[in-house]
Amino acid sequence: MTYAPPEENTLGVIVGNKGRHARSETVRRLARDDSPRLTSLGTGFVGVGAAILVSLRAIYGLVWLVIQWDVYPNPIVAALAWGLLILLIAATITVVQVTSGQLSHWMFVVFVAGLAAVIALDIYAIWDLHDIGGYATAAVAAGMALLLVLTVRPPAELIVAVSIVGVGLIAVIVVNVPLTTDNLAPQVTTVAFAVLPTVIGLSLITNFRQLVQVELDRVLVQSTLTAPRFAVGMMASEELARLDLAAEKLLDSVANGAIELPLQPKIASTAASLATELRLHLIEGRRETWLYHAITESDLLGKSVTLTDKGSLAGLLDPAQRDGLLSTAWLFVTDTPKRGAKNSVHITIAPSTTVVAPGFEDKVAVGISITSSGVARNRVDASTWEAIAKVGTYADSIENSSVRLDIECLVDNPADQ
Repeated sequence: MTYAPPEENTLGVIVGNKGRHARSETVRRLARDDSPRLTSLGTGFVGVGAAILVSLRAIYGLVWLVIQWDVYPNPIVAALAWGLLILLIAATITVVQVTSGQLSHWMFVVFVAGLAAVIALDIYAIWDLHDIGGYATAAVAAGMALLLVLTVRPPAELIVAVSIVGVGLIAVIVVNVPLTTDNLAPQVTTVAFAVLPTVIGLSLITNFRQLVQVELDRVLVQSTLTAPRFAVGMMASEELARLDLAAEKLLDSVANGAIELPLQPKIASTAASLATELRLHLIEGRRETWLYHAITESDLLGKSVTLTDKGSLAGLLDPAQRDGLLSTAWLFVTDTPKRGAKNSVHITIAPSTTVVAPGFEDKVAVGISITSSGVARNRVDASTWEAIAKVGTYADSIENSSVRLDIECLVDNPADQ
């Protein structure tokens, strides 16, 4: 095999990789973009459902207001509370739709202040009845109205807001209502209806967003399954793009005559630096396998998985075996850990002394050891064993309270390639 001088290879390699690395960088930027629209990926329909739920609850409360109109000591004040609440609901839905799913901080403050006014008016209207749980209507709907901003404001702000609503209602009930075994249940139910919908919604949205981020991270890592045995990872794309631009400007200047030949010492030094930086990237690419890039470039795996592969044998695995090994690591990391423990996975890949069976002389055996701490043996997901079976034959055991897997993997002999 012959090699051209490094300076001649510089442009060819950069230009050849330009499109692929540019696409990779674009995907990574989209995945890491923290704009409200992307962090709320898929939650738009949740917002629509929340608006419908709040509207139905408002209609239910209005019906009760009409039914109990003659009972209210101050029905006009209660009607004012409902009028303000309906205005807040309509304005919030309109603003969120017009701003494409965004609600500024000051708008959120105004919204919460309006809800506080609604609760205060409703409580004032029924204060003389001394039964908040039995007659509160707008106050309960105001608590549920926080669902409208569930997908457009940070969870911490919503937790503070719903906590204030819950504590406020409890304080009012304790002060105003002479609690007995007969009227305790309606008071508790009222507080629950005002607070729990937002709490449950926050839990669902938070878990969904975590799931989306994990899946996006895994999609990016999956691109390594078809990579060559040694390759430059996606993290190098920005640096390669910089080298590409610098080399293009230099050669363009030479082509249009802006820079005369022979090159001035300073310009020649710049060209040599570009070639040196590219060679360093190529050297790194001859040492790092797909599995190294999959772990280091993943936000999730990089924190929990360590790799020992001195012979760079992971690059010999075929795409199906790679998928099984990567899925195993993902499943171990995302499994529910034992109480007080943190999931961690160590993967060791080394040559195996196993004798290859007759008929597989073109194969070599590779030993893969996976040790997972933090997950009990009986808590390992069933799909983990299916993923491991794609890699090769395996045996599992318990070692120092950790699950240990020893896998014998047959791969193509690199000497035949």
